[in-house]
Amino acid sequence: MTLAAYALRRVVAIVATIALLSLLVFGLLALTPGDPATILLGPRSATPEAIASINERYGLNDPFLVQYGNWVVAALQGDFGDSIRASEPVMSVITSRLWTTVWLALYAFIITVVVAIPLGILAAVRRGSWIDRFASSITLIALCTPAFAIGFLLIYVFSVQLDWFPGFGNGDGFLDTIWHLTLPALALATLQIPILLRQTRAAVMDVVDRDYIVFARSRGLSNSRIWLRYVLRNGSLPVLTSAGLILAFSLAGAVLIENVFALQGLGSLLVSSVGTLDLPVVQALALLTAILVLLTNLVIDLLYYALDPRLRRAGAAA
Repeated sequence: MTLAAYALRRVVAIVATIALLSLLVFGLLALTPGDPATILLGPRSATPEAIASINERYGLNDPFLVQYGNWVVAALQGDFGDSIRASEPVMSVITSRLWTTVWLALYAFIITVVVAIPLGILAAVRRGSWIDRFASSITLIALCTPAFAIGFLLIYVFSVQLDWFPGFGNGDGFLDTIWHLTLPALALATLQIPILLRQTRAAVMDVVDRDYIVFARSRGLSNSRIWLRYVLRNGSLPVLTSAGLILAFSLAGAVLIENVFALQGLGSLLVSSVGTLDLPVVQALALLTAILVLLTNLVIDLLYYALDPRLRRAGAAA
């Protein structure tokens, strides 16, 4: 199977998945208890006339399938409707918070890659040594520690006690924003480093134990050539998969981290929108996040297919 045919098959599967997800998200939110109009107006202003006006404005009186059909048609044109709470287009609300989350996810991803991959390789090379045991210990501790606890610990140590970094807020300007995002990025990276570290260690150890590595050593090839040409090259494929997924799921991890550090990003927007039943915003965020994860998976799969000759041979045989 050629790369183009494989890509076409994956795209068709993604489109079907997105269609199913959109129906699921829209349906689950429609079944959520509570009345968005009543929450928006408050108990004092929620008169029958005001509630009817809001329901009419946002099409909440229409049958479910009509609401879903209208939403899909508009969403395909990039229009997710108006925010019930902000009374402005949903995409405007999202884009005003987007870059905070993007910078946070990228910052955390860079920290994760810089720390996890070298430490994972070193742990595999020094298998059974104190470095390997140290990497395993910090991995276990990080996996068992809740995200909010890591966030509060970083704030207490580096903001309250040492006063090295700001503990809350977004900052003004690029450099100040990066400065404010340092502790949140460290907190998010702490959740991701164990996953990539373990994957890197396992991938490298798997390659090192292969017969062709033993054969390369028996031929007298230098360690540097064996590592650069065989170990790192072949061990990079599963690491690439994990790294791509970590980048995609950084958005999900940002939900809690942004609330701990009082950041005005997509995570805090999602939490506040769920609390106020701002359905158009929640629907758009859920769908766009799912699309991002699926597209990231597609890119990773295509890279894997292009770089791994075994998959190409299996596809050709099929």
